[in-house]
Amino acid sequence: MISLSEAQARLLALTDALPPVLTPLSFVCGHYLAEDIIAKRTQPAADLSAMDGYAICFADLPGPWALVGESAAGAPYIGAIGKGETVRIFTGAHVPAGADAILVQEDAAPNGAVIDLVGDGPDFMGKHIRKMGADFADSEILLTKGQHLSPGAVALVAMAEFGAVRVGGRPKVVIIGTGDELLPPGVPCTSAQIPSSNNVMLAAMLDGLPCDVTDYGIVPDSLNRLSQAFVDCAEADIIVTTGGASVGDHDYVQSALIAAGAEIDFWRIAIKPGKPVMAGKLGTAVVLGLPGNPSSAFVTAFLLLLPLVRHLAGSAMPYPLEEWGVLSADIPVTQNRAEYPRGHIAAGILSVFQGQDSGLVKTLSRANALVIRPPSAPAMATGDTVSFHRL
Repeated sequence: MISLSEAQARLLALTDALPPVLTPLSFVCGHYLAEDIIAKRTQPAADLSAMDGYAICFADLPGPWALVGESAAGAPYIGAIGKGETVRIFTGAHVPAGADAILVQEDAAPNGAVIDLVGDGPDFMGKHIRKMGADFADSEILLTKGQHLSPGAVALVAMAEFGAVRVGGRPKVVIIGTGDELLPPGVPCTSAQIPSSNNVMLAAMLDGLPCDVTDYGIVPDSLNRLSQAFVDCAEADIIVTTGGASVGDHDYVQSALIAAGAEIDFWRIAIKPGKPVMAGKLGTAVVLGLPGNPSSAFVTAFLLLLPLVRHLAGSAMPYPLEEWGVLSADIPVTQNRAEYPRGHIAAGILSVFQGQDSGLVKTLSRANALVIRPPSAPAMATGDTVSFHRL
């Protein structure tokens, strides 16, 4: 068996990130940048008013002021204001030269062409003014290659004067379920059969990532049928299977891969749940064989499949982040494998579920955290701080 960290490194080393694609901003959310974003302009490009009111010189308080013009967003006042003068101004409009504060309209009383102070007025020079360059400056590096594009990041890219950016490609992922006992979800099962939950679960886990997922369906425990399935899917970037990755009499995934021409890189990793994991290459496709039990498939997909997809899509940080929480109850020692028990984190308190059998799906449905327990770790007590991955 190899460690999880070695398995992650070897898996990602099997393939490079896909070539970048120039993409309009309307379609880049959720992708990873393939280039640094360097601002083409300064934002704000001039001093702007943050409020509706009157642009004044702070030294002229308490007024009154002679109204000499108006400045609106997109239609600035041309010229400068002199001593005792003001310009009607609206939110987002240019602050005219000579003004250094905004008198909000609630503190002003228009009297023909004269504006009187009726409230407190601004209490410092620069009040209610968004200064030029307060957000970012021309030629500033705003985002870096490999960064995830959130909705806020997309807004920043647009404000930096980009209409399209280069992002990582979308990996093609094919999911194959294996097992004679499996039936499609919704089909009535006998006591010897079970609904296939892994395919839809993995597709749901991949839903938020920039990839294109194909559910190949269920392939029975047959060397020939599995070999043909792998040949059919060889044009994918990633082929992920669940079940049949062990070495029992009915576990054909590894043999079928070899028969289809694949090279196996590693098999079995020292984690619980999820030891019987296999990885290799079939042509240009990376093949990842996950266990069949739902919780084992979920944990190994979270730790291996999702990072692989992020890596191919150009992420600079493909692995899940580590966070810290306080245990709500004692947890025991670990043995010779790293353990990832499912739990629930709320308000910094981490509750580890009692039922950790890898076939339990109800427990999995309640989990929002994977606790991180290294091999041969000592017992931990209520109130101790433990690391976890947020699901």
